[in-house]
Amino acid sequence: MYDYDLLVVGSANADLVIGVERRPGAGETVLGSDLVVHPGGKGANQAVAAARLGARTALLARVGDDGHGRLLLGSLRAAGVDTSGVLTGGAPTGVALITVDPSGDNSIVVSPGANGRLAPEDVRAAGGLLRASRVVSAQLEIPPGTVAEVVRALAPGSRFVLNPSPPRPLPPEVLAACDPLIVNEHEARVLLGADGAGGGPEEWARGLLATGPRSVVVTLGAEGALTASAAGEVHRIPAVRVDAVDTTGAGDAFTAALAWRLGAGDPLPVAAAHAARVGAVAVTRAGAQASYPTAAELEPDGAAGPAAPARPVAAHRGALSGVRSERAYGG
Repeated sequence: MYDYDLLVVGSANADLVIGVERRPGAGETVLGSDLVVHPGGKGANQAVAAARLGARTALLARVGDDGHGRLLLGSLRAAGVDTSGVLTGGAPTGVALITVDPSGDNSIVVSPGANGRLAPEDVRAAGGLLRASRVVSAQLEIPPGTVAEVVRALAPGSRFVLNPSPPRPLPPEVLAACDPLIVNEHEARVLLGADGAGGGPEEWARGLLATGPRSVVVTLGAEGALTASAAGEVHRIPAVRVDAVDTTGAGDAFTAALAWRLGAGDPLPVAAAHAARVGAVAVTRAGAQASYPTAAELEPDGAAGPAAPARPVAAHRGALSGVRSERAYGG
């Protein structure tokens, strides 16, 4: 019996957000809106998103002993996240500097701060949390050695989900544990390298599976998503059409929803279709954590509408395109 549906091991940042008419070029200054500070960070975002959907969720992270850290702890607790694994001190809370243009697209620069001090020994000290968790999710805004230690500490029978963002080479032991590895187009290309990043999503998925993961999800924005397993099953997940306001944190909502539904027993394509709906709601609202829906908002009469079924890959082939306003969202 697991005490938690999902344990997230990852970053917790304060998001400093400014709206701009267009993002500046090199050496250019542009004027923006008033500064807004939101709780964020890929780890904290995933934990809040899962908890709002009804998952019993805990977070293992590190924040500073400062105002931004208190903001994050308050947001996590308000969402129902167990914060017993959130450590305090060692450096200031991480900060993400975000600009958002009128289409809802964003550019982000992250100062890791305390996230960079979440160490392998912190994972070992949190062994009870890992043993009590059905699914463990991680990202790469924390040190790679810490992520590797999470893999070593997984309880027998638990499932490991990784979003390699920001992307970097991964050791074989981490890749072999991923079920799934969740990447967007940029992350897939970085992980595959120049020699392996040709073709389309199906080729990327096959290339990534060859590196060791048990399954792969490629998120494609307006083209939905693609799931692939080591057993050879490939499905396209149709996107959900929405009016986008801000894409900040939508990928984290997708990952959290996917991880939770996998732990509940959904097949990967079904979990991904649900996750696409959650991400679609998130992009219609400003901010990251503040944009995440509750389970009630995903009912048939809610904001995202009914889930679209997954389709075998042969039934849907289309060109890749970016996510824009009045767009379809698939992760």
